[in-house]
Amino acid sequence: MQADRESIKPVDFDGKEAVRIRIEQDLVNYKKPMSFQLKESYPLPPYSTVIGMIHNMCRYEEYVNMQISIQGQYKSKVNDLYTRYEFKNGTNFEAGRHQLNVNGLGVGRGVATIELLSQVELVIHICPEEQSKTEEICRAFKNPWEYPSLGRREDLVTIKEVGKTKIMLKEIDDDKSMEIGRYAYIPLKYYKNTGEEELIVGYDYLGNSVLRRKAGKGLTQRGTRLLLNKEYDKLNYGNSKKTKYIRAWNRVEALYTSHIYADMDEKFLCDEDEEFVFFA
Repeated sequence: MQADRESIKPVDFDGKEAVRIRIEQDLVNYKKPMSFQLKESYPLPPYSTVIGMIHNMCRYEEYVNMQISIQGQYKSKVNDLYTRYEFKNGTNFEAGRHQLNVNGLGVGRGVATIELLSQVELVIHICPEEQSKTEEICRAFKNPWEYPSLGRREDLVTIKEVGKTKIMLKEIDDDKSMEIGRYAYIPLKYYKNTGEEELIVGYDYLGNSVLRRKAGKGLTQRGTRLLLNKEYDKLNYGNSKKTKYIRAWNRVEALYTSHIYADMDEKFLCDEDEEFVFFA
């Protein structure tokens, strides 16, 4: 899916066109892959979840390379119950063990707990590698073919704004701060999965021009470091007679943080309305 690439720098996006989407959601879960007892949520949707929504809305059947910037906030967290189904491939139904009989196979049904984010607001910038696709993406969200969702299938999206914008590497005359209360993923490193190991092949994004306010000298990267899935390659662990594919995820090491500002007389990456963008 994703070809090896050189280190991505903010200057690479100067002058490019992107799609900016503002969306809202009521109660949503962006599931952490390894959470089971409590289905925990990421504070913002990971890159793979956003890319999946875009591909679904555009009806892409093959992966389209794109860079994503994700910012947003939520008001509170709540826990709720949901129905969990458990089954093992090929296990026959046993009356005392399983709750459901599906064509002779046994399925267990129970109750589990899920973490939900309340009143989510997101600002997403999408910069496709093939610039002609900005119009396709913009049109897909202005005239969706189905109710868009982000997170679980039932986590519907209210689209507040969709439009194209120009990305600029801009020098400012005064300090520029991100909106109070808004958080963002700032990519630090890009990991390419080769199937045998993960190689660092991109990003050194957090330079001197973009800082976290009040972090102090030597602490400009204060925040929560997350390793987020972005896209995957299908690797065959079988043979030519019996194929066995797994998803080898390429990941972005990102800083989840707020109170972000740009120094006066420094250049920073923004859109036409001088909103920060942090592409990964």
